[in-house]
Amino acid sequence: MDSIFTLLHVVMAIINFSSTTGNFCSLKGEPVYPLLSKDGDIIIGGIFPFHRSWEITEVTYVVKPSPLNCMSLDFRAFQFSQSLIFAIEEINNSSSLLPGVSLGYKIYDSCTSTAMGVRMTMALLNGNENSTLDEPCTKPAQVQAIIGETQSSVSMAIAKIVGPFSIPLICPYSTCECLSDKRIYPSFLRTIPSDYYQSRALAEMVKQFGWTWVGAIRRDDDYGNSGMAAFTEAAEQLGVCLEYSLPFFTTYSPEKVLRIIQQIKSSTSRVIVAFVTYWDLEILLNIFYEHNITGYQWVGTESWISDSTVARLDKHKILQGAIGLTIPNTTVTGLKEFILDINPLKSAGNAIFTEFWEALFKCKYLVQNDSEDKTMCTGQEKLSEMDNEFKDLSLMPIFSNVYKAIYAVAHTLHNILGCTKKCPAKKQPDPLTFLEHLKKVHLKTREGEEVYFDKNGDPVAKYEIINWQTTEDHHEFVTVGFYDSSFPAHNQLSVKMDSIVWAQNTNQLPVSVCSESCPPGTRKAVQKGKPVCCFDCIPCAEGEISNMTDSIKCEQCYQDYWSNQHRNECVKKETEFLSFEETMGILLTAVSIIGAFMTIIIAIIFFRHKNTPIVKANNSELSFLLLFSLALCFLCSLTFIGRPSDWSCMLRHTAFGITFVLCISCVLGKTIVVLMAFRATLPGSNVMKWFGPLQQRLSVLAFTLIQVLICVLWLTTSPPFPFKNLKHYKEKIILECQLGSAVGFWAVLGYIGLLAVLCFILAFLARKLPDKFNEAKFITFSMLIFCAVWITFIPAYVSSPGKFTVAVEIFAILASSFGLLFCIFLPKCYIITLKPEKNTKKEIMGKVPAK
Repeated sequence: MDSIFTLLHVVMAIINFSSTTGNFCSLKGEPVYPLLSKDGDIIIGGIFPFHRSWEITEVTYVVKPSPLNCMSLDFRAFQFSQSLIFAIEEINNSSSLLPGVSLGYKIYDSCTSTAMGVRMTMALLNGNENSTLDEPCTKPAQVQAIIGETQSSVSMAIAKIVGPFSIPLICPYSTCECLSDKRIYPSFLRTIPSDYYQSRALAEMVKQFGWTWVGAIRRDDDYGNSGMAAFTEAAEQLGVCLEYSLPFFTTYSPEKVLRIIQQIKSSTSRVIVAFVTYWDLEILLNIFYEHNITGYQWVGTESWISDSTVARLDKHKILQGAIGLTIPNTTVTGLKEFILDINPLKSAGNAIFTEFWEALFKCKYLVQNDSEDKTMCTGQEKLSEMDNEFKDLSLMPIFSNVYKAIYAVAHTLHNILGCTKKCPAKKQPDPLTFLEHLKKVHLKTREGEEVYFDKNGDPVAKYEIINWQTTEDHHEFVTVGFYDSSFPAHNQLSVKMDSIVWAQNTNQLPVSVCSESCPPGTRKAVQKGKPVCCFDCIPCAEGEISNMTDSIKCEQCYQDYWSNQHRNECVKKETEFLSFEETMGILLTAVSIIGAFMTIIIAIIFFRHKNTPIVKANNSELSFLLLFSLALCFLCSLTFIGRPSDWSCMLRHTAFGITFVLCISCVLGKTIVVLMAFRATLPGSNVMKWFGPLQQRLSVLAFTLIQVLICVLWLTTSPPFPFKNLKHYKEKIILECQLGSAVGFWAVLGYIGLLAVLCFILAFLARKLPDKFNEAKFITFSMLIFCAVWITFIPAYVSSPGKFTVAVEIFAILASSFGLLFCIFLPKCYIITLKPEKNTKKEIMGKVPAK
């Protein structure tokens, strides 16, 4: 309905303003007059909502709508207008500011209606309170500047009207961010900060309190919608989500209001951000009480958070513990006394003061009948004897905004007119010139407060953070922090947490989150179809950590680090290698030393009995060389134990390859000697001269040199090197020797296998030679064990993880070494030590059957 009235009255105002008959204006409709006015050389206009509402009449679209009938007198508009009058009177009485120039004023009532505000603006611009038919249509504006309105929606309409004429509109209470757009509102300025800053300050405050899941109620007009849009944008940037954002207006139907209440009751958030006016709260508080909605933490804007009227209306402590932003408290010397001095108003004698007096003292000048429940007004009533809304000066910071606006206009006029001891001219400056100078004005009030406008026509945003604290039967406004947009970003907001009393009169900070915070070691995963503030906590994967609360992702640990059990810290990975300190390393070391020690004992036994037939018959020179190589085989296994290094990696594989080839070469030599020896017993055979001691030494040397050559080539081309294996185990590092060239490794191993197979074949062929003590049989068994060990070694080596790979290789070395040692030398030691009677040439040779 308000939009319909707005459209009709705007159209009518424009028609009244622009209708012409020939070259003269023809003003139609009822004339409008200022509620308060004073003549002067230069006039300043004022538009304030002296009434809260109007009587709704039926619109038939057949006849012209009747003028709005304003109702519900608002004392605050009088306080605003009194602030304007006080400032003008103070300037007129000043000898230093605008000397010789008097300022006048015309103050109109907008009746909180956009349409009425537009009509009053037209009246200020062309003075249609004096309806004439013979004045030219083109004439200068009647006012130098307009102060008002308090509501953003009405201010937007007025600003659009005065913008093309470059008439400044300076608002003390309209905070909509949209009004900062100079393309749409080129002549709009204000002495109150924009909601752009308030919304961000509120969002930062909500975030600082740890509330990430909040609800919101907004006034369904430009102020509420624009302010809530700015708050939502800032909140989303800070990680705060709105569970709901509900519009509300005083003219909403009961059904619509009930839907709002039901949505609030079904919500899970415990914080309500309210972008509303005190008129809205007057209705909302009653509705909340009727539906028993209590215990919510309210966050308020400057439009109501410091309003004593709202505090008095909150009889049921719905707003207990509310916190929000307000304009910093300022004092203007003499303004409070001027506002409360209503005696000069008695002499006004017009209708608005009659209505004001009757509403203020609840009396009537004319009692129409005896049933009227009101006393007669005497005109001698005293405000000091009353306790009513007019005495509430909690909006003194806003009243001072009116004061600062007037002084900004006066200083601009002073500069433009070139006033010194006396202003040389009293005429009204060109509007565009005046506007440009007004935007650049910079002054200090008597109290030392700076007044200036930024490029958007806004002042510096400064707020106090106040908290409603209940003392006995009323609310007390306690300052608990501040916000100053001129400070560095990290210092703009400051809150004394210990000084705050929260909802339900508790010192415990309320919790309002959709999901509990994710502890370190987890990350947030947004729940499907819900805002980002609703999430599940997913544990970090292995090797990843999150070391802060509410991490959105898990960080990968560096290569040599791994996540701990709680996934909140990267710890250095455990390094794994076969060491001498662990049980397996100790056992393998012991077995290696025992094997070498046994080899040495056998060598000593053989040396002490080197002249006995059994030692001589088994080629003592090759036997001692074989024992030496076996001792080296046992000892070379020790190079595989311990932390891998460049030298140990190269030594372990080459030592193993060379010593085993030396060992197998000796066994191969012994096998060939056995074969040749029996071959030499045949008549006419002279084969032993081709494989005597020298040839045996050279064969062992030749076989070994081939392995040495292979190892040299391996070490010079791509030698083994220490390597951190990070792939096999994720949580630990395996320190191992990388082969370098796999071809070199398998060439070394393959050559050993080739010699072993050749030795096995020769020994197998000689196994049935007619000895009493057949050496070939023992060599066959030893080679059988050797080959079996190394054949099973290959799959075990490939499939064994970590240090067990090294353990398998050592086991293969020890097993094959023990196999050779026991199979070849243990029977001989048995004869030497326990059966010396068999250690004779006759017993060893036995009887050879005739053919």
